[in-house]
Amino acid sequence: MAWRPLRACWQGGSQDCQNLMRMTGWKTYRRPDDKSGGHGVGWSPIIPYSFRVPDGWDEVPVSIADLGGTEIDLRFANPKEGRLFVIVAPVRRFADDLDDATIEKIGNPDKVINAFGPEVIGENVEGKVLSTATAEYSGRTYYQFELEPPHVFITATAAGNRLYLFSVTANGLQWKRHYKDLKQIAESFRVV
Repeated sequence: MAWRPLRACWQGGSQDCQNLMRMTGWKTYRRPDDKSGGHGVGWSPIIPYSFRVPDGWDEVPVSIADLGGTEIDLRFANPKEGRLFVIVAPVRRFADDLDDATIEKIGNPDKVINAFGPEVIGENVEGKVLSTATAEYSGRTYYQFELEPPHVFITATAAGNRLYLFSVTANGLQWKRHYKDLKQIAESFRVV
């Protein structure tokens, strides 16, 4: 695991998120530069990403049999609060001319969630999107979605020749009890 304090890398978020990040008991995960993954035709090294989670969240082994298969780069979970995963998909799977992709080049928020939401929840997202937001940090645009049911936050962005989908999900009781923390986790995702 690559837990490191990255206060300099944190570039914003909602005021609630900024206040929460100052609290103790939260850790920053940053994908190690030398972590394997992303091999094959049309792949380049994965640009590292980071996010914050409360104490008690641990990395979970990833299996190619999981939903998302080889495109799931990382999983974390806390049995009492919820789980998260990161899908890193090649942009060329969706468009040939996007070697230096941005989320805006891939599409507007509606197009992105309709195209990629099923990758995250395993079914059509029609009628499930409760809210959509767009945020910009360090010149990179992030689309943020809240879906229900299932209870899930999705943060999407693109960098290099990859699309990054960050999903934070929980069952009904976890969602009710830990909604603010789950939202803060989702808002903390950054490609660095």
